[in-house]
Amino acid sequence: MMKHLHKLGYISNYIKHSQKVRFLASHTKYAEHKQIEKIRNIGISAHIDSGKTTLTERILFYTGRIDEMHEVKGKDNVGAVMDSMELERQRGITIQSAATYTLWKDHNINIIDTPGHVDFTVEVERALRVLDGAVLVLCAVGGVQSQTLTVTRQMKRYNVPFLAFINKLDRLGANPNRVISQLRSKLQYNAAFLHLPIGLESQHKGIVDLVEQKAVYFNGPFGEDIQYDEIPQNMRTESSERRHELIEHLSNVDDVLAELFMEDKAITDQDIHAAIRRTCLKRTFTPVLLGTALKNKGVQPLLDAVLSYLPNPGEVTNFALKEKEGAEAERINLNPTRDGKSPFVSLAFKLEAGRYGQLTYMRCYQGMLKKGEYIYNSRTSRRVRVPRLVRLHSSQMEDVNEVYAGDIFAVFGVDCASGDTFVTDTKLNLAMESIFVPDPVVSMAISPVNNKDRDNFSKAIARFTKEDPTFQFFYDPDNKETIVSGMGELHLEIYAQRMEREYNCPVNLGKPKVAFRESLVTPCEFDYLHKKQSGGHGEYARVTGILEPLPPQKNTVLEFVDETVGTNVPKPFIPGVKRGFLLMSEKGLLTGHKLSGLKFRLIDGMHHIVDSSEHSFCLAAQGAIKETFEHGCWQVLEPIMSVEVTAPDEYQGTVITQLNKRHGLVTGTDGTEGWVTVYAEVPLNDMFGYAGELRSSTQGKGEFCMEYSRYSPCPLDLQEKLIDEYQRSLGNIPDKEQKKKKN
Repeated sequence: MMKHLHKLGYISNYIKHSQKVRFLASHTKYAEHKQIEKIRNIGISAHIDSGKTTLTERILFYTGRIDEMHEVKGKDNVGAVMDSMELERQRGITIQSAATYTLWKDHNINIIDTPGHVDFTVEVERALRVLDGAVLVLCAVGGVQSQTLTVTRQMKRYNVPFLAFINKLDRLGANPNRVISQLRSKLQYNAAFLHLPIGLESQHKGIVDLVEQKAVYFNGPFGEDIQYDEIPQNMRTESSERRHELIEHLSNVDDVLAELFMEDKAITDQDIHAAIRRTCLKRTFTPVLLGTALKNKGVQPLLDAVLSYLPNPGEVTNFALKEKEGAEAERINLNPTRDGKSPFVSLAFKLEAGRYGQLTYMRCYQGMLKKGEYIYNSRTSRRVRVPRLVRLHSSQMEDVNEVYAGDIFAVFGVDCASGDTFVTDTKLNLAMESIFVPDPVVSMAISPVNNKDRDNFSKAIARFTKEDPTFQFFYDPDNKETIVSGMGELHLEIYAQRMEREYNCPVNLGKPKVAFRESLVTPCEFDYLHKKQSGGHGEYARVTGILEPLPPQKNTVLEFVDETVGTNVPKPFIPGVKRGFLLMSEKGLLTGHKLSGLKFRLIDGMHHIVDSSEHSFCLAAQGAIKETFEHGCWQVLEPIMSVEVTAPDEYQGTVITQLNKRHGLVTGTDGTEGWVTVYAEVPLNDMFGYAGELRSSTQGKGEFCMEYSRYSPCPLDLQEKLIDEYQRSLGNIPDKEQKKKKN
């Protein structure tokens, strides 16, 4: 306690003697309800090890939310505040999105720190769905990496305005100029510096603010004392050129500034600030800021930029869908005003099993909600009472009495699924669009080590599949195994470790299995009659149509089209045909994998006035698919991964040889400061065990990351092998003539 009092006294001396931007406030002050203009909901996203969590830790320190900083993998073993899970602290990675809220210059900032590993991509997806703005953190050495591309795609999907922050300027090989050129070339962003570094690597002293035309230094033991000074003499020419470049980039996309620029009128600092804000909100310009979170430099100007350039909840248009019977849903714009006069609408974007039952993270989009009120789940029409409302500070919960539009909060004891909409007025019939959930790409057999742990195993599986829609499980009756599927090996390993830690249930994981798919090569016609007469009510249904492959960019989806004319297939029976098609698509007859990239065109059919039913047409559709397996030409598709390998220059040949051995296609290389980055596309089936091989061949200096790219036809020898294995598992001896036909 004395230590903290001493620290507060020590910091107050700075407040007296210099311009101070660190606020220390009581916790009640953080929960105060602000005007909508004084609220920001931001996410911090990036590639692995770009410094997201360290940056969040610094933000919390400078805003007075925490009074001590800890490192992600610090020697004190405390770990960062936002990495609250024991496994996160131990591994030094973020696994779950963590939420917090803080104050900066009388503005309330809600922050979500997201994982960088592609295996936890759904956490980023969830966060960006409910945020108004984001900070894209880039490593000054690594630059734009594979997961950066994924994150920027997700930002585009939800139309999230963002700032770019180039971190780690103190690292050996830091090169912000290279990073900004990658932002422009790889991501096609209209990006320009707002800052310039004063020195790099160990010589990094501060930054030059190009808009205000000042040098900014971060003094004091924790960089909390900000000093403004003249731009160093040797940087004035570069600063002037870069400022002119910034104005040019803005003028290209902002009419107001372009007019001033064309007429040669004086452009003030305020004109530039206003232009950055306008273009940033439209996502036509990317402001690039600089710093090093670990060395406490550049964080406060980033916070100022969040307030200046990112939108408040009132500047983002959010809509809900009003369901109408027999018609397309109508889009209703939601009212973000924080007066509580509009009906309450919120979206549940994440679930977590807490100590007091299920904790549901929500974003309020309209109206207000008080503790003790009743809310309705739009999907299930269930009414539930909200006994407790909390705002989250990582794993700590802070009670509040009410929440308003724009707030991110959590409730207890509400049974729901991720993506559910909650309202207080059911007559509105509103539902919000849910999050995009990518398909799992890796499967493994899983079983508890001890049979006595089966109850705990079931509880763990039920909880984790509910919390994470990309973690799925099913029972395989052919092999009598429980199979779990996810976004990568790390994803499944983390859940296996969590079962042991949180449920005292050690598990065995089998070898990874790739999620292959089966698809047609050419269209195949079908005409199938299902007829069954066994006394009494019979079954009769005939379906005629074409099953055809979809183009390569749609080879992971299934489409059903009703092209019938007249009453040969009555409209009430059409859903039965679709259901039969989807049921058969769960397990192909070639290798036992799912069907995908197919369009089922129902053109005609026949029914019986007495014996036909929806179930009969469901069975007829299943028979039609079996018929196409007999007569059609089928192929197996495999997931292709975008792989990025970084290693010292001397290992470039070794890395490329290894990737070629694994049927990889090298798409490019990039070199800097004695290191080389190799970009390749490699089948996932060939990537297992690569981490160990890369480590041993580069003396532990090489590292790689990969993410799902697309599905592509697999080689014929692999297809033969998969067909053979599947037939053997069924106890059949494969017929060679039949196998040739399939190819």
